[in-house]
Amino acid sequence: MAIIQELGLFSWKDFQDDLQHLGDLERFKLVIETMPDQKLIKILRDLRTKGRNDHPIEAMWNSILAGIVFEHVSIESLRRELRRNAQFREMCGFNPLAGVNAVPSKSAYSRFLSCLLNLESHVRKMFDILVAELMVMFPKFGANLAGDGKAIHSLGKSLKKRTSNSRLEKDRRREEDADWGVKKYHGIDADGKAWEKVKSWFGFRLHLVVDADAELPVGYEVTKASLGEQPVMTKLFSELKATHPELLKRCDHAMFDKGYDSTDRICDLWDLYGIKAIVDIKNMWKDGEKTRLLKNKKVKNVTYDYKDTVFCHCPKTGEIRPMSYGGFEAKRKALKYICPALALGIKCKGAAECPLFKKSIRIPLKEDRRIFTPVARSSYKWKTLYDKRTSVERVNSRIDVSFGFERHYIRGLSKMRLRCGLALSVMLAIAVGRLRQNRSELMRSLVKAA
Repeated sequence: MAIIQELGLFSWKDFQDDLQHLGDLERFKLVIETMPDQKLIKILRDLRTKGRNDHPIEAMWNSILAGIVFEHVSIESLRRELRRNAQFREMCGFNPLAGVNAVPSKSAYSRFLSCLLNLESHVRKMFDILVAELMVMFPKFGANLAGDGKAIHSLGKSLKKRTSNSRLEKDRRREEDADWGVKKYHGIDADGKAWEKVKSWFGFRLHLVVDADAELPVGYEVTKASLGEQPVMTKLFSELKATHPELLKRCDHAMFDKGYDSTDRICDLWDLYGIKAIVDIKNMWKDGEKTRLLKNKKVKNVTYDYKDTVFCHCPKTGEIRPMSYGGFEAKRKALKYICPALALGIKCKGAAECPLFKKSIRIPLKEDRRIFTPVARSSYKWKTLYDKRTSVERVNSRIDVSFGFERHYIRGLSKMRLRCGLALSVMLAIAVGRLRQNRSELMRSLVKAA
């Protein structure tokens, strides 16, 4: 944290009982006391050794964090609040005796942010430090992960609409890095008709891995909107293996929507990290195919559908019944399914002819790695775990609403990466601060004061 020495004869804390917005300031205080920014502050100080020192580095940095905490959409909005609110200025670390003259100019902030852009890797290190601290404070942190991509719209004009005017070519307010992204949604309506919805946007894409129970980020990447989610998610898990190997050792399950449905995703998570993939599946079977026979030639009366529901067919009557799921056997790398007569006490007229009567069958994952996963999709456990995937959607919602990405004025991929890194670090800093206060019930709250 950037520690600020109090200046002047009086402190705003002497009058805190009269402040209507004490909760907001306390929330900001929680962030600046928790943020592991010592190394970043030192680097910024070293960079300024030969430059002007009109405004303290700590105060400038704290005000940037304040802009995120208080949802300011622009530096000008932040500067207006600093000029208006003397208590806020002092809490950031600006000289209270200087009054509004202590507020940095727009150009001063521009130069400061240019320095921060070159130190984006150090912002990522702060994020990783906070993740590591949460792992210590929250023993089950990382047990269930969820991943998804989020569209971040840009208000800039697309390439097709840009002018070739030489004067505007030097205008840094233009959007040079964003492009068009497309996301398709498929489904079947109540009448059984297939539908497709296409969403397109101009801007960027935030790729997130979050703890599905705590609803907090553990990894992220920001790319142009056109870059697909699958390869970036593979990269994110590889990076987590390098930066937080203990986190992946803790992880039992990883949840994704249909957009991440692929054999490679499921195989990599299990084979490389021992993580059970909970991924919604698309129906890739053609020609109206509903069930398939097992490859096991010894069993001719067991079939399965594309959602891995396994059925037994009565040899005598032809009646089809779903078999009961008996769990995953890791050593055998197989799923166990039990005869309905044994599991449910159902009477079977073909008992004498059925080779599986009152027995169980083990279906190896290699039968179809995409359909048969370590947690069967037909099981209650799979449905319960998949419901946790919505945690990443709630994190996305907080990013939009609480951190101002729903309507922003950020231009350029490097600036967007820095801004996302700062916002996610603030989110983690608040969670760590709440846990230090023994207020775990508020660890996801970005509004209430502890």
